Amino acid sequence: MKAQGLLLLLLLSSPLQAAVDLNAATQLELQSVKGIGPAKARAIVEYRLRHGPFRSLDELREVPGFGARSVERLRRELTVGPLMFPSPP
Repeated sequence: MKAQGLLLLLLLSSPLQAAVDLNAATQLELQSVKGIGPAKARAIVEYRLRHGPFRSLDELREVPGFGARSVERLRRELTVGPLMFPSPP
């Protein structure tokens, strides 16, 4: 009985998988998300380089290979972190 309680405690105290930030993730980190392979991860990074940081998760629809359905499926796995702008001198 003690072993079961300990196992339950370990399971409940383990950290949940955090959502991957579209604005900060590397290509490899993006590939760790189910449904995003190497080509899609590369497309996200290239889009970010050309257009700047994502302002919302819905903007992912503008990336080649992503449509409304795929964005909805990925909504729990991804996040858009705060936009980082340089401070004025």
